[in-house]
Amino acid sequence: MKAKLILENGIIFQGEAFGYLEDTIGEVVFNTGMTGYEEILTDPSYYGQIVTMTYPLIGNYGINLEDMESQCPKVKGFIVRENCNKSSNFRSELELEDYLKLNKIMGLSGIDTRALTKILRNKGTMKGIITVKDVDFDNVKDEIGDFSNKNAVREVTTKENYSIDGEGKHVAVIDFGIKNDIIKNLTDRKCKVTVFREDVKAEEVLKVNPDLIFLSNGPGDPCDLGSEIENIKKLIGRKPIVGICLGHQLLALALGGSTAKLKFGHRGCNHPVKDLKHNRVHITSQNHGYYVNKLPEGMETTHISLNDGTIEGMRHKELPIFSIQFHPEACPGPADNNYIFDEFLKYAL
Repeated sequence: MKAKLILENGIIFQGEAFGYLEDTIGEVVFNTGMTGYEEILTDPSYYGQIVTMTYPLIGNYGINLEDMESQCPKVKGFIVRENCNKSSNFRSELELEDYLKLNKIMGLSGIDTRALTKILRNKGTMKGIITVKDVDFDNVKDEIGDFSNKNAVREVTTKENYSIDGEGKHVAVIDFGIKNDIIKNLTDRKCKVTVFREDVKAEEVLKVNPDLIFLSNGPGDPCDLGSEIENIKKLIGRKPIVGICLGHQLLALALGGSTAKLKFGHRGCNHPVKDLKHNRVHITSQNHGYYVNKLPEGMETTHISLNDGTIEGMRHKELPIFSIQFHPEACPGPADNNYIFDEFLKYAL
């Protein structure tokens, strides 16, 4: 079936619909990963976004449910140059299109994804709609403009608090949209993990007397999470705190720093980051549209992006606080940075 992508600046791409055939609106972004579309689809940090894959052939290894980063896809839509419906992978359990249909995710194929990526890179991330209707920009511009992703974290956080037993350090996780492999990296290190909803009160976290508080990744603008930032403020100085991605940004805001939106974000598996302490460069997996643009007082930069010089890690000079912007668990991406979880646990009481 014919379908089109209409961007908020009026540019239209014509293609073919696949997956669940119902119009969808979201923030259109691109990911440069050559593999890992299963993890990308199910990463809660993509909630509210229509993801464009720059690698031209997607679906060639099918869908394996063991590789999911959450219980179901979180993207609003999925754009590819070519959708492969004949996967070749002994682990595959179903085809990509069938998976999108089951989970009511709209797909668009057959467009020039290079041209779309160049537009997003040059003009910046923008809202858009994938539609099967015969409409033009004037018919949908108000609908596109009304789209908001402000409640994204509340949509992806755990419905109920829960615990995972372990013999090691007790880590209290505040779930802003955590990936399964982050929890797996903690449990692989024998940690006891208690996962709390994003709206948990500081007193409730402190009541379980954790050795370490972990602020997770998640979607959206950190500045939209005012009450969550206030709760983090109450935890500072009470327990060691570490964080990844959105957790890193929220920690910076709680400490008096500031964040800003990137023009087109960092999304992919090949981002070079320099560890300033060890004078080493690692290739990292990243997925964020916002960054820390002003370091809080008392913090020092530990990692920087070699692509644009933005802050990728920070550490407090006196308190046991450390956070990073990139994803050390990878999934998808290189596993160079698993050592970060060992660094996190060094802060535990």
